[in-house]
Amino acid sequence: MKKYRNFTIGGIQSKVFNLVLIMLVLVMAAYSVMIIYQMKHLTDLVNDTNDAQKGSITAISQETMDAVVAETQSSRTQMQAYIADDLFSDTADTVGTLAEYTRRLFEAPQQYPVREVAPPDATLDGKASVQLLKEAGVNTDDPALAERLGLIGNLSELMMSIYGNAHVDSCYVALPEGVMLLVDDHASSKFDASGEIASITIHERGWYRGAIARGGLYFTDIASDVFTGQYCVMCSMPVYDASGKVVAVAGADLFLDDMEAYVNASDQNGQFTCIVNNRGHVVFSPRTSGVFSVRGNTEAEDLRKLGNQDLATFIDKALSANTEVTMVEADGELWYMTGAPIPTVGWTVVSLVDKAVADQPTTMLSAQYDEISQGAVSAFQGVISHARTWITVELFIVTVLALVGALTVSSRIVKPLETMTQRVISLGGDNLQFMMEDTYRTGDEIEALAESFATLSARTLQYVEEVKRVTAEKERIGAELSLATDIQASMLPHIFPAFPTRREFDIYASMDPAKEVGGDFYDYFLIDDDHLGLVIADVSGKGVPAALFMMASKIILQSVAMLGYSPAEILRRTNEAVCSNNEAQMFVTVWLGILELSTGKLKAANAGHEFPAIRQPNGKFELYKDKHGFVIGGMEGVRYKEYELLLEPGSKLFVYTDGVAEATSAEKELYGTERMIEALNVDPDAAPQKILENVRASVDGFVKEAEQFDDLTMLCVEYKGPNA
Repeated sequence: MKKYRNFTIGGIQSKVFNLVLIMLVLVMAAYSVMIIYQMKHLTDLVNDTNDAQKGSITAISQETMDAVVAETQSSRTQMQAYIADDLFSDTADTVGTLAEYTRRLFEAPQQYPVREVAPPDATLDGKASVQLLKEAGVNTDDPALAERLGLIGNLSELMMSIYGNAHVDSCYVALPEGVMLLVDDHASSKFDASGEIASITIHERGWYRGAIARGGLYFTDIASDVFTGQYCVMCSMPVYDASGKVVAVAGADLFLDDMEAYVNASDQNGQFTCIVNNRGHVVFSPRTSGVFSVRGNTEAEDLRKLGNQDLATFIDKALSANTEVTMVEADGELWYMTGAPIPTVGWTVVSLVDKAVADQPTTMLSAQYDEISQGAVSAFQGVISHARTWITVELFIVTVLALVGALTVSSRIVKPLETMTQRVISLGGDNLQFMMEDTYRTGDEIEALAESFATLSARTLQYVEEVKRVTAEKERIGAELSLATDIQASMLPHIFPAFPTRREFDIYASMDPAKEVGGDFYDYFLIDDDHLGLVIADVSGKGVPAALFMMASKIILQSVAMLGYSPAEILRRTNEAVCSNNEAQMFVTVWLGILELSTGKLKAANAGHEFPAIRQPNGKFELYKDKHGFVIGGMEGVRYKEYELLLEPGSKLFVYTDGVAEATSAEKELYGTERMIEALNVDPDAAPQKILENVRASVDGFVKEAEQFDDLTMLCVEYKGPNA
């Protein structure tokens, strides 16, 4: 089309003008009535076409964005909850270890020397130190109390090790007499303004009273640390003597500064994260007002009791299970919410995305479509308006002669638009491409409108293809994880019988990871003709990092073992190798044994692993409570002790990871070692493979439909003797 001054050559305006010249002798009155009718029909067709295509594009865009939000928000929330729970779980394990060692002290005090414990020394501020604190009026010179203080002084090295390696900010053991042994690096905070050592009301502290009241592991609410004033959670556990009397309370403080900083930094682009405790109170949030703001203990409100039923239902579910993306109205706004529980403390991580922000891509796409459509319609209506002016002027001159010409030309104008409308209405499903056809190539505004539709259609297809590409990428990642599972399985011995030509023993093992790949591993190998190496281990953490650390640890341990060292020396050398390049600060528990096949002598060493179970000929399986050394990768310079057992022909040895004893039912009950021993003794004479099958069947029957949270690994060997 070309424009000459205000006249469009080749457009509708030009066609109407030419028609008037040709049909000058026709009746203009009838023509005018008909052309007005056709113009209205054209406008309706254009509007209907725009509405149909806009509705189709908006629906597809909204469905795609909802799917993307649901996937990314749920995955992110569950990962945040997993990381937080791992922190609390590690703290609980640390306190449990400290309580167990304290119990052992009080079970056999005569076996331990009297160790001196000193009060806080302000000159040691900034360095970890063991400090004696007491309540007002307590006389530490009392012989009986001094003896008990000297006994728990034997915990000093363990507590220093815990403080240096665990994610805790202090650890302590308190006695009922009103004294406590504490390790931290801020000794100066134990002094008052006059320079005297401040007394502490141990019996009134929430961690002390809560642990005794519960009779087991106890987590406090977030509270202010009595010495530093920082917000923290305190974990504690009572220690009982043989008569059931409380002899001590072990505990540790976990400062939550990093968690608070992470939550505060999450408020951006219309989304944020908050943490809700088991009482429904918001304990961490970047918001300073509204229902999701943090309030003091006396002002905090249970989110389930605010009169918002949808919010209450969502919080109830999020405290116990991973939720789907749920739309909830709060503070006058609509939010996409997902929740994931932190099981160890009964809290939950809640992720919120403003619906208005999530819908922005659809809104922008709709606005762009409206802009393009409005431009085409405006151009079309401008031409129609100009043509109507000419018709009005000529009406009195060519009323009769213009009628026939108007009918002919209007038909030519309407036909391509009707064809275009039918094509747009047929768009849907996999057929979203609007193609230019010869019918639309009119050389005027109709052709321009069709080109606009074609352009918008092409952009829609590009958007759909991008969504398909993202989906394909997710499937590729899933395939790679599956391949990693196969690779890890091939790293472990998996062909049974393992040594068909050796009659002295029979062995069987299995490993079932909780995720695609796991951190447990087992191994068995002949060091020489007369010595069989046996290994079972559990790496800290889960998933791909644990699997990589597992494979590295396995290779190092087997390589050292094949050099002929004793079990204790193998563990020592493996620990030094792992610690030398352990930037990830991961660790692994290991039980290692070397069986002399000609005599049945078993030499073994334990690096923080579970107790083995032994069955002598014609007897039953029992736990052998060996001495534990420190975990591999925990710290350099550790030395390990080994012990020796004699396996008579017909004896069996069963070793396992904590995934067996800590398998959890839907009611949050642990499987435990007692049930494991019962399962082993269902048929103690059975072959190793059958024994493992009995234990696995017992575990599955206990947990039922509950999700497997940890890798489950077992190994059983039967010693048949040199003359088998």
